[in-house]
Amino acid sequence: MDDLGYKPFDADNHYYEALDAFTRHLDPALGSRCVQWCEIDGRRYHVVGGKVSRAVTNPTFNPTAPPGAMHDYFRGNPDGRNPLEFLTVREEIRPAYRDRAARVATIAEHGLSAVWLFPTLAMLYEELLREDPYAVCATFSAFNRWLDEDWGFDRGDDRIFAAPYLSLADVDWAVAELEWALDRGARMIVMRAAAPTTVTGRRSPFDESFDPFWARVNEAGITVVIHAGDSGWATNGYADEGFGATFSGGWKPSIKSFGIERAAGDFVITSIFEKLFDRHPNVRMASIENGSTFLPDVFAKLRSTHNKMPGYFTEDPTLTLQRNWWINPFWEDDVNEVVDLMGPERVLFGSDWPHIEGMPEPLDYVPELAKLSDADRRRVLLDNVTELTAPRPA
Repeated sequence: MDDLGYKPFDADNHYYEALDAFTRHLDPALGSRCVQWCEIDGRRYHVVGGKVSRAVTNPTFNPTAPPGAMHDYFRGNPDGRNPLEFLTVREEIRPAYRDRAARVATIAEHGLSAVWLFPTLAMLYEELLREDPYAVCATFSAFNRWLDEDWGFDRGDDRIFAAPYLSLADVDWAVAELEWALDRGARMIVMRAAAPTTVTGRRSPFDESFDPFWARVNEAGITVVIHAGDSGWATNGYADEGFGATFSGGWKPSIKSFGIERAAGDFVITSIFEKLFDRHPNVRMASIENGSTFLPDVFAKLRSTHNKMPGYFTEDPTLTLQRNWWINPFWEDDVNEVVDLMGPERVLFGSDWPHIEGMPEPLDYVPELAKLSDADRRRVLLDNVTELTAPRPA
C-alpha cells in the first residue's frame, strides 16, 4: 500500500442494513404491502410484498460470515471444497457494518481514501415488489430516508458516498426522489439492471417516456450506477427461479449463476440500442459488481448491429459505450481484457467489502493489476472513481 504513493478509492463497499432500515420511515399502514419482519422456526426474515424473502439466510446479519469468506471458492476452488464449507465460520456483526464513525475508521485502516457505499438487502427487494409500483416507491422513499439519516450521501468528509436507491417504476416519483437526493448532496444513485414495471406494464428503462428522469440526470451530471442484485432475469425453466445460486445439499451447477452478468449486458447494450446517450450525452453510467464477462459479447453485438443497420447509429456504437460507461469487473475477472476493451479511463476498482464474495481486505485486489502501468493502475484504483464522484453539470 505504501508503495502506491496514494490511497485508492473503493467503488464497491457495502453496509448491512439496520433492522429498521425499511420500516423506520415507512407508514405502518403500508407494512403488509411493503416490508415487515416475521419469525419462522426461531429465525427472523423479511416479508416483502407479502412474500417471505429467503434470498439472505440471516437478514439480521448477526452473526454473519467474515469478509471474503468465499474468496478461494471464487478464485476457482483449488482445494475442491463443498461451497457450504466456506460459510461455517460466523462472527458477531462488526460496528463498521452499521455505524458510520466506525466505518470511517475502517476505511483508514484499509489504506483507502474513500468508498462508494451500496445496499445489501435493498438490491434484492424491487423484484419482489415489482407488480406493485406504488409499493416500490413507498418502500424506497422510506429506505432512502433511513440511509440519509444513518450514513448520509455526502457528509463533507470525503470518505463515504452512499448511493440512494431509485426505480423507474413511476417516472414522476423518480424525478422527485432524484431532486430530493441531489438536495442532500448525493454524488451518485443506484438502481438494478432491469426493465421497470410501471402501472401500464414493463418497458425498457431507456424508453422515451422516462426522458424526464434522464434529462435531469443529464443536467445534474450525477453518476448512475447499476449494481448487482435481483434483476428478475429468468432461467426460462432451465433452473429454479429466485435470486442467486443454490448452496444446498443438492448443490449442482446452474445457469442462474450467470444471471447477474447477463442482466447487466442486456442493460448496457439496450442503453445504446435505444440511443439514450444521443438524447442525453452527459449521462455517465457505471456497472458495479456485475462482472465483465458480458463485455466482449456486447462489443461484438454492437459492431454486428452497426454493420447490419447502416445509418441507424450516429457514430460507431462501441465508441458510445467507451465514452458513457464505466465498468467494475469482478476481482476474479481478467481486468487486462477490460482495460483493452474499455480503455484504462473506464475501469473501476471495487472490492465488494465486506461481502463474502469479495476480498478479505479491499487492497488484496492490487496484485490483480500487476500488468498495468503505474499510470493506468492509478486510474483504476483512484482517478476514475474520483472523476465520477464529482458532479459534471451539463
